Amino acid sequence: MLNSQLHQRRGTAVPRGVVNAFPIYATKAEGSELWDAEGRRYIDFVSGISVVNTGHRHPQVIAAVTEQLDAFTHTAFQVVPYESYITLCERLNAIAPFEEPAKSVLFTTGAEAVENAIKIARSATNRHGLIAFAGGFHGRTALTTALTGKIAPFWKKFGLAPAGIYHLPFPAESSEVQVADSLNALDTLFKSAIDPQDVAAIILEPVQGESGTLPAPAELLVALRELCDRHGMLLIADEIQTGFARTGRMFGIEHSGVEPDIIAVAKSLAGGFPLSGVIGKAEIMDAVEPGGLGGTYGGSPIACRAALAVLDVIESENLLARADVIGERIRRALEAHAARNDGVAIASIRGPGAMVAFDIVRKPGTKEPDAAATKSVVKAALDDGLILLSCGAHGNIIRLLTPLTISDALLDEGLEKLGRALRVAADPTPASS
Repeated sequence: MLNSQLHQRRGTAVPRGVVNAFPIYATKAEGSELWDAEGRRYIDFVSGISVVNTGHRHPQVIAAVTEQLDAFTHTAFQVVPYESYITLCERLNAIAPFEEPAKSVLFTTGAEAVENAIKIARSATNRHGLIAFAGGFHGRTALTTALTGKIAPFWKKFGLAPAGIYHLPFPAESSEVQVADSLNALDTLFKSAIDPQDVAAIILEPVQGESGTLPAPAELLVALRELCDRHGMLLIADEIQTGFARTGRMFGIEHSGVEPDIIAVAKSLAGGFPLSGVIGKAEIMDAVEPGGLGGTYGGSPIACRAALAVLDVIESENLLARADVIGERIRRALEAHAARNDGVAIASIRGPGAMVAFDIVRKPGTKEPDAAATKSVVKAALDDGLILLSCGAHGNIIRLLTPLTISDALLDEGLEKLGRALRVAADPTPASS
C-alpha cells in the first residue's frame, strides 16, 4: 500500500492530537536503516527519539526476546514474579551513580517513570511541592505535562495544572539565561511562592532534549545539589532521553559529577520494547508503602529480557566510547559545513557524546532562528533518504540521535546526505544538489 493511502487512513482513524513527523510508513528496520511502505530506504538519524541506541532489531536483543516468547509473555510481576525483573533491577542498581545502595522499580513508559519518581519523592519527604525548568519535557500525562516547561502544544486547552508545581528559567545561550539567573529565580521563588520545606523535589533533564539538546551546566547541578541537601529536598534526574550511553556516559548527569537521589529511565533501556524504571537510593525507594508502586504491564518479562541484552551490548560493543566517536565525527562534519558559504547558516553546534544538535539561523554569525529553512532541510533530507528531527521553541534546531551501533560507512553516508540537504535548502534548484 502507498504511503499516501496509509496516511489517508490514518487521518480518518487517528485523532489529530497525535502528530507524525513524516508521511512515510515503516515496514522494515535493521540496524541504522529503515524502509517505508513503498520500499524506499532511509538512514535513521533519529533512533525513534533515542530509543534504539543499540540499533533496530539488534541480534542479541531479538534472540533474548525470542527466547522469552517461548517461555511466557505475562504474569504481572505483582502476582507471579520472575527472575529477569530482579536481575535487571540488580544491574540497574549496580550502574547507578550513587555511593550508597540503590533499588529499582520497573514500569512501561517514560511518563510512568516520572510520575512514580514524584510519588516516591513525596512519600520520602512527606512534602508535595515540585520545581521543574522552563523548556524541560517530562511526558504527556496530567502530572508530567504540568512538569513540562512548555504550554503549547503540551498543555494547551487541558485546563489548569495541579497546584504546587513551579518552573525556573533554564540557563542556555539561546535564551541568554545564565546560571545565576536560574538560582536568583529559585531564591525569589522560596521567598514569595513556596517555602523550601514544602518542596519534595527538583526535577530536570541533564540535557534538555525537546528544547534542542541544551546541557544543564555543571555549575547549576552543583548548586541544586547543595540546595537540596540544605533544605531536605530530593534531586531527580530525568534520564529518559540521556540514559544508556547516549551522551558517552551511562547516565547524562555523570558528566557533572553530581549525584542525584532518583533517576527516571525509559526509551533506550529495552532497545525498542516498552520499558521504563525508577532507580533511587534504597532508603528513599523504600519510603512507599507496599502496594503503592506497580502496574499491570510494568517490567514486562519480554522487555526485561530485551533490556538485559541491551546492557550486554552496551558493554560488549563499548558503546560509551562509541558515542563519543560518533559525536566527534558529526561535529567535524557540521563545522566543515559551517565554514562553507553555499548552504543554510548553522550555529551553536553542541551536545555531549552522540546527542548532538545545531541551530539553523538566517545569517552566519547571528542567532536569528530560521524555522522555514529548517523545514526545508528536513524535507530535503527525507527526499534524499535521511530521517532528521527538528525541535526547539522556534522550530530551528536539528537534533541528531543516530543509533550508537551505526557503522562509519553509514554514518558518513548520512552526513553526506545532511550536507546536501543543508545546501539544497539554501538554493533548492537541481544544480545545487
